[in-house]
This record gives sequence, structure tokens and C-alpha cells, in this order.
Amino acid sequence: MHSGARKIRTKFTAAGLTHFGGAYLLHRFLQQLRIRSYLYLNLTFPQRNNRYTLSELLLALIYPMVLGLEKIEVSALLKTNGVFQYLTGLPSFPNPTTLRRFLVRSASELLPQLCKVHNDLRAYFLCLPYAPSSFWFDCDSTVQTLYGNQEGALKGYNPDYPGKKSYHPLVVTEAHLKDCLGGFLRPGNVHTAEGIEELMKTIFSLLPHHNRLRFRADAGFYNGNFISLLRENRARFAIVARFTSLFKLRVGGLRYHRVSSLFSVSEFHYQPHGWKEKERFVVLRRKLPKEPTDFQATLFTLDRYAYSIIVTNLNLEPYNVFRFYRERSAQERIVRTLKEDYPFGKAATNSFAANALYAELSLLAYNLVNWFKRLCLPNDWQSFTLPTIRHRLLMMPGEFIRSRNIPTLRFPRNNPYQNTFYYAQEQIKKLSPLV
Repeated sequence: MHSGARKIRTKFTAAGLTHFGGAYLLHRFLQQLRIRSYLYLNLTFPQRNNRYTLSELLLALIYPMVLGLEKIEVSALLKTNGVFQYLTGLPSFPNPTTLRRFLVRSASELLPQLCKVHNDLRAYFLCLPYAPSSFWFDCDSTVQTLYGNQEGALKGYNPDYPGKKSYHPLVVTEAHLKDCLGGFLRPGNVHTAEGIEELMKTIFSLLPHHNRLRFRADAGFYNGNFISLLRENRARFAIVARFTSLFKLRVGGLRYHRVSSLFSVSEFHYQPHGWKEKERFVVLRRKLPKEPTDFQATLFTLDRYAYSIIVTNLNLEPYNVFRFYRERSAQERIVRTLKEDYPFGKAATNSFAANALYAELSLLAYNLVNWFKRLCLPNDWQSFTLPTIRHRLLMMPGEFIRSRNIPTLRFPRNNPYQNTFYYAQEQIKKLSPLV
């Protein structure tokens, strides 16, 4: 029986190897767009240490996010990877202390500028590869539990860890493109809808047109002033209504239309107190089984029925309104991606402003990868998650050599994703620079 090799000499002397050879594709994408020059021309922040430019420091924070090095301390792995630094054009990789101090020092001045630059990029890529005929917005808030004494980490709504301190960030995405059109970090004790009106005004200003806009959100965004804002911008909406005693009395007396053996629907018009006009409310009634189950009603239960209510101005049949809202589940996957695959909402420092800047950079990193995937990868790769793209492309091991004095990056022979790599290279060449 073969027991495998026994006498093997090991040495740590190879100088041209890298675990992140495939990251060269992402670098070429950013290089073709001239993203470094774009940041240089649109961001200003005076620095005493000129070893790293502003754009180099920002990219040094973004690359580890994309490569899965979630914590700033772990990004120190790239400091010893000279090949990665050469491929991405970084003179060297800043140490974690340098990056953290940069976040704290620059946050108050740099964050507004970065938000503007990010919004300009969002507006540009919304129309690529072609301008959509409609936009569907999904809005959600999430809770990021923190341990320690970080600024802004306060006790608030935290269903997973009640009583624990947290941040409460807000995110708005586009359902078809999967772009994150807006989002920011908030203290843990704010209301779910805090800041949503200002955020949506900004998002509306980015759109190439205001035709066929649709908006979906849960009961945390059930607010008359916000719904008036959506109407002013000609947006159709489906927002879960909050339970009130009046609704409980109203739904019991409605006439329902049977959809299936389990579901029936109805609707009514009502003007809540303080709202500007009557709105349409659609009701979904689900028949509960005779035996107790783990089923949890969306809104409330009454007389062996579970009820859900949505306020809407969509020109759809009541049951189709619920089917439209149900597709919002994709937003939850995006939020989970931001929290698990990117450091969105996490505390890189003790400063809230610095962590807000870090959160904005994580949203930018997410969008850059999404734009890269949409514009440069084949159609059958569009549904792949970031961990899959990391495993198959970005973290492809490579060997850097010089052949006839030409820099060459060699990958493993018979790699199953070789054609995808070459396809992405050709697509990158077709992109127009930002500057």
C-alpha cells in the first residue's frame, strides 16, 4: 500500500507566488475605468504622510473587503504579498494601524465627498449596459450587534440579541440590477425609517427618468409623509401596514374573494390620521390549520385566520400585490451579503464617523464587484455570490515571472475557468474610462 511521499524538502524561498492572482482581473477593471484618477480628481484631503496617496489608501481598504479579509488586521496578509502589490499598482501595502488612523483622521471631511462620488458612480452605472425602462426599489434596515464601547453603539431594536448594543444601518437596492443605490450607518437606537426620506430624494436625483418606479418596504416604513414623497415622485409602492385596533375591526367585516384553499383577499380605502389622502389597503387572509403549528402570521390572527395588510397604489389585483411584495425577499439576501461577505455595519474603530466612512467604502466595494460582474462576466455567472467569484476567479493562485523580459502571470494548467478569465479580459477592454 502506498503511504505517500516521505522525504520532501520544504523551503520558503519562492518570490513570485500569490494567492490572489485572479484579483488582477478586478484590478484591470478598475484600471480600465481609471478609478484611481477619478478618485484623485474628485476627492481632496490634505495628508502629512505622502507615502500613500488618498486613492491608494481607499483602494487598500477596498481590496481586502472584496478578497474576504474582513478585519483590517487581517489585511496585513497583503503586506507580505509583493506580487499582489505589483499587480495592483500599490507601492506597498499599508499596515493596519495606518489604515485605522486614516479612517479616524479623515472621516468628517472625506465622508461627504465620498458619498457624492459614490452617487455619481451609481448614476453612471445605472445606465450600463443599457438604461432600464423601470426601477424597483427595495428598502430595509438591519441590525449589526457590537461588543465593546464603540461610539453610536446603543441599545435598540435587536431581535437576535435583545438588550445588546448595536448599529442600525439602512439600505436601498434596485431589484433588477442588484445595485445598492443608497445606505448609511446609524446608531442602534434610531427608528427604522430614520433618514429614509432624505435618502430617497437623493436616489430619485440619480435616476435618468422618473417613469415606472416601484417601491417595496416592510412595516417600519409605514409613514404618511414618506408615502406622500413617493407619490410626488410618481412612484408606485407596496408597504406593509402597521397593525391598529381599527384594522382589526375592519378586516373582520370585509367580503373576501377566495384565491385558493388557503388564501382569500379583499381590499378597502382608508385615510389614516395625519395622512393627506385616502389610500388603498389590500388584505390577505390565510386559513390556519386546526392543529397548532409553528406558522407565524405576517400581521395578526383572528378567528382561525392570519391577516396581512399592505398599503399600495399599484394597479394590480389584491393577490398580485402580495405576489409583487413577496419578491422583495431578494433584498434580504443582499443585506445578508453586505453583512457576511463585506464588513458593512461593523466597527473598524471606536469612532462612529470613521465607522460610517468604512460602511460607505463597503457599499462601494459591493457595487464595484456588482458592476464588474454585470459588465464583464458571462450571463451564467450573474447569479453567483461573491464567495463563489472569489473561489473561482479572484483567489486563483498565480506565479509571476518574466519571460523574455515580459511580465507574465501564470495560472494552473487546465484551469476550468480559463475561458471565463479570457472572456472577462475582452469585456474589460470595451469599457469606457470615467475620466
